[in-house]
Amino acid sequence: MLVAVGTDKHPFDRLVDWLAQWHADAADAVGLTVQHGHTKAPGLPGAVPFLGHDALQQEMADADLVVCHGGPATILEARRHGHLPIVVPRDPGRGEHVDDHQQLFARRLGAAGLVALCETREQLHDALAAGLADPSRFAVAADPDAHEARRVAVARVGQIVEDLVARAARRPPRWRPWPRSDRTEGRR
Repeated sequence: MLVAVGTDKHPFDRLVDWLAQWHADAADAVGLTVQHGHTKAPGLPGAVPFLGHDALQQEMADADLVVCHGGPATILEARRHGHLPIVVPRDPGRGEHVDDHQQLFARRLGAAGLVALCETREQLHDALAAGLADPSRFAVAADPDAHEARRVAVARVGQIVEDLVARAARRPPRWRPWPRSDRTEGRR
């Protein structure tokens, strides 16, 4: 099984902790590769901070299951390698990212059946148990030569992210500056 949290500078302790809790019970049945980025992964076998592109591609190709963050590129790569990725999107409210684009993107893909969306520990543990019992539940048709479709999909994701950022920029601020005191005007 490959677990990839991506390369974002924010730690993703929640996913790694959920995985460690699950792995404590399933250790004998599962070989892991955990690309944990800037997240600590004490005690998890197969834990590496980062994988180069080629190594990550090879791990995806060799994995029975892929668990990942909600990064669009990681999700697309997992699908290209024939996986229905088990996706835990980063939550900015927990300091795991700068905005909610992973949640929005993963929820949309989850609703379309393009990922197995897991936003709770229980959902992740259930998906992992189902994947161990029958890995084919998390398989899709691999299409390693779909470069043009991938380019179009990445461009579309980029447009969605840009639209979300632009929409967020138009929101009124959630705070108001304090009015200046008249005391400063008399001090000239």
